[in-house]
Amino acid sequence: MEFSIREAVRSDMKSVHALITELAVFEKEPEAVKVTIGDLERDGFGEAPLFHCFVADFNGDVVGIALVYPRYSTWRGPVIHLEDLIVTKAMRGKGIGAALLKRVVQYGVAKGVGRIGWEVLDWNEPAIKFYEDCGAIVMRDWHVVQMDDVAMKKFLEA
Repeated sequence: MEFSIREAVRSDMKSVHALITELAVFEKEPEAVKVTIGDLERDGFGEAPLFHCFVADFNGDVVGIALVYPRYSTWRGPVIHLEDLIVTKAMRGKGIGAALLKRVVQYGVAKGVGRIGWEVLDWNEPAIKFYEDCGAIVMRDWHVVQMDDVAMKKFLEA
């Protein structure tokens, strides 16, 4: 099977959005996606892009994505956060996820980052095994902490 990994372009954002939505359904949060195609186009391709995206292309269709953005670690300096690595269900098991992750790692090395980090749901055992098989360390003793827009507003009003 022939597929290619390339940098995303603005016109890919409709397909990227569809994959983000597919992931939300898989993660049992179909209503959680608030970002729009327009948001992705603006935020990824404006004067100061907020993220970088790679896509897996198979016969002209986007069948996978890896979306990353820069962060800063007080321990490691510049790092990259892998927000999502998604391969459409029909194309899983064909090496696309590994190829996308490899491209992200190449990008990180080229940027000189000290780490690439991401989260994985504790029940997603196939993803955990995939990441561990790729050499990633799944830190099971850490908890993800977040404040959404409602929580931020409540905190500031308290």
